[in-house]
Amino acid sequence: MNVSKNQAKINELLTRGVEEVIDREHLESLLNSGKKLRIKLGIDPTSPNIHIGRAVVLWKLKAFQEMGHKVVFIVGDFTGLIGDTSDKEAERPMQTEAQVKANLKTYFSQALKILDKSKTETYYNSKWLKKLGFHEIGKLADLFGLHEFEARENIAKRLKAGKRVSLRELLYPLMQGYDSVAVKADVEIGGTDQRFNLLAGRTIQPNYGQQPQDIITTKLLEGTDGRKMSSSWGNVINIMDEHKDMFGKVMSVHDSLIEKYFIMATRLETEEIGKIMKLPNPRDQKIALAFAITALYHGDKKAEEAKQAFISQFSKGELPSEIPSMKIKPGQYQLSELVFIAGLAGSKTEARRLIAQKGVKINQQAADEQKMDIGQKNNLLLQVGKRKFVKIL
Repeated sequence: MNVSKNQAKINELLTRGVEEVIDREHLESLLNSGKKLRIKLGIDPTSPNIHIGRAVVLWKLKAFQEMGHKVVFIVGDFTGLIGDTSDKEAERPMQTEAQVKANLKTYFSQALKILDKSKTETYYNSKWLKKLGFHEIGKLADLFGLHEFEARENIAKRLKAGKRVSLRELLYPLMQGYDSVAVKADVEIGGTDQRFNLLAGRTIQPNYGQQPQDIITTKLLEGTDGRKMSSSWGNVINIMDEHKDMFGKVMSVHDSLIEKYFIMATRLETEEIGKIMKLPNPRDQKIALAFAITALYHGDKKAEEAKQAFISQFSKGELPSEIPSMKIKPGQYQLSELVFIAGLAGSKTEARRLIAQKGVKINQQAADEQKMDIGQKNNLLLQVGKRKFVKIL
């Protein structure tokens, strides 16, 4: 590869979707030196699925791999128990070992849907964190002052509001920083909400005879409702979503986020993105976006299938060609109860809210809360929003 092409790749790596690079000058010199670097990413299994917001950093890792570097992917089975409150306005409850174990079952296989397995080292951080005793933790804690922790924006807000901040929360950055020591990271990647934790690695590593890692923070991707993409809010597009569902979710993203999604959630060239963004109709821009994202995880054929299904259903007013069905025990049900049982809402409370917002249809007609008589034979089509359907047989 000639020098100009290599520099162009480095520039894109360090700018596309990136908020900050610490230390950019040092990292650029390493990337130009030909040295094979160890690029670290840790993810806590706070839910069973990796969504495309979290995948932003995975694609950044993939770019490093394509330049010949080694990726170190850590699933935080131990840090997941402790809980990171970097992006929270309240204390994150501790997860149980059973919850963490259930959530992390497919994390490596999900990540390797993006990463090159032959260029990836995978670890659970309990491998080294479980071994740390009070003496070692005390040495780590001595490297940080309470004032540094209090200066973090979300912690400062909570303290000002008189909200509880547990001592457990102070330990989390030490553990993430120690992960960098354990894997000898040259570079660590994370979202902007991880800045303090990433810097902890730079502080700790020199005390173990290692050079401080360089850092890349990526911008955070908003979810389908415009807030930060978060599994706890349910506004996510998961990388393992079925292709038609993935396409439909992307089509529900706010128009103002189309270009940001192209930059952060696709691998299209900047020039191609610019051409798409010149299309006069945001709907056409979004169809191109939904195709690009769906193709990234499912291939062009499935993406085209999802595109045609979407156009048929929403442009022509047709029902989906495949609608799941279920039988329900005969009896009287409130509509909200029926919606919940059918799996179209996460709770009866959510179902009642959707009904009040005219988001629930019976046989394609908007419905109010009511009692429903379910018999031995039914021909009932329940619909929530534009994409969720269930036939009650």
